[in-house]
Amino acid sequence: MSQCARVNGSCKRCEGDLPFEFTMAFQPIVDLSLAQIVTYEALVRGPCGESAWSVISQVTDELLYRFDQACRVKAIEMASALDMQTDLSINFLPNAVYEPEACIQATLAVSKRVGWPTHRLIFEITETERVRDRQHLCNIINAYRSMGFKTALDDFGNGYANLDLLTDLTPDKLKIDRELVMNCDKDLRRQALLNAIILLAQELDMTLIAEGVETRAEALWLARAGIVQQQGFYYAKPAINTLCTNIVPLLVGLKNEVDSSSGAVYERD
Repeated sequence: MSQCARVNGSCKRCEGDLPFEFTMAFQPIVDLSLAQIVTYEALVRGPCGESAWSVISQVTDELLYRFDQACRVKAIEMASALDMQTDLSINFLPNAVYEPEACIQATLAVSKRVGWPTHRLIFEITETERVRDRQHLCNIINAYRSMGFKTALDDFGNGYANLDLLTDLTPDKLKIDRELVMNCDKDLRRQALLNAIILLAQELDMTLIAEGVETRAEALWLARAGIVQQQGFYYAKPAINTLCTNIVPLLVGLKNEVDSSSGAVYERD
């Protein structure tokens, strides 16, 4: 990793225009124990809604720092313009952060400019990038926590986001990969793995979020098991320039059904 181009507390490598355009889509994360949307995740899209890959494939090593910062700035600007009242979750690239205190300056500046409370920011460590230096990632998480941010480990249980990372990392949240979530209502092996993750999260004081929920049966099984924070197409697809406003009746119905079940246990943030 090259050295940070730090000048007067800011990282100059992160500044400048990108040679391509992009935007952000927002997908809700719900909490069935509250029957509310508690977070929106910002997801990269092309300017006309093209896939994330259509954008990420244009990011060279030289543009990595700049792209990471631009995503944070755009996500916060768009969330503020949409009057988002929940937490905002933004993916970040560990290898695009050399010195956390320097590389966070653009995030702090845009948050101040638009009036976004920094305690409502969550930074997700994505599985798309191999962690080259685990101590470096620990330092980022610790620095972000000291600044009042929360962190999440994305796609837990698949790819690079595996169990051994938790021997060193201390994220606030674990986002369980869709591979473990799909058909969890009827797959005994997945149920056994999810129950083990629930116990692990309780011991390590981390909040669980199930990703890729696509059916009512999956949503109910997860909530009854204790995983009440969920995200997926069952609730809403990512949307550009709009927030999901019509799923509260769905959430209330699910909450009531879970509440009526005997032995329901809620995991709370």
